[in-house]
Amino acid sequence: MKKMQWVLVTAAALVFCAGAASAQKLAYINSQKIIATYKEAQDAQERLNKISAGWEEEAKLMQKQFQDLGEQLESQSLLLSDERKQEKQQELQSLYMKIQQYQSEKWGQNGELYKKQEEMMQPIFDKINAAIKKIASEQSYDFVFDSVNGNIVYASPKQIDLTDEVLAELEKGLPAKTTPTPAKTSR
Repeated sequence: MKKMQWVLVTAAALVFCAGAASAQKLAYINSQKIIATYKEAQDAQERLNKISAGWEEEAKLMQKQFQDLGEQLESQSLLLSDERKQEKQQELQSLYMKIQQYQSEKWGQNGELYKKQEEMMQPIFDKINAAIKKIASEQSYDFVFDSVNGNIVYASPKQIDLTDEVLAELEKGLPAKTTPTPAKTSR
C-alpha cells in the first residue's frame, strides 16, 4: 500500500513538473547489479556467509542435542519417576529456550549477522555512493535514480543507465568517504 502511494505521489510530481523536468538531466543505476558485480561487495558477502555457516553448525549441534534428549526422554519415560521425568522435561525446555535465544542473537532483527553486515557493507556503500556522486557531477546529471528500490515506474530506452560506469569507477579504487555530506537545499 505504501509503495502504491509512493508511486502515485511520484507520478503526480512528474506530471506536475513536466515542464521543468524536460530541462533536467536524469539517469538511473541498478544497485542490485552493482552489489552483485562489485568485487568488494562479493568478498564481504562471502565473509558473511562463512560467519553465518559457522553459527549454523553450532545451531545444528544444539538442535541435535535437543532431539537426542527428547528421544531419550521418550524412550525412558516409563522407567523414570515423575520427579526425574519432570527434571528431564525442564532440561529439554531449557535447551529449547537456549536454541531460540541463540538463533535470535545470531540472526534476529538486531542480531550479530545484521551488525556484521552493517559493519562490512557500510564502507562499500560509501564507495558506491561516492562513485555515483562523482559520475553524476562530472556528467551534469540532475538526478540519478535506483531502478531496484521502486523509484522508477518506467525507464525509457533513451534513459541513461550509469550502473556499468559506477562499477568501472569502483574498480579504479575510489576511496570511501567516511563522513556523510549534508544535503544541499535550494531556495
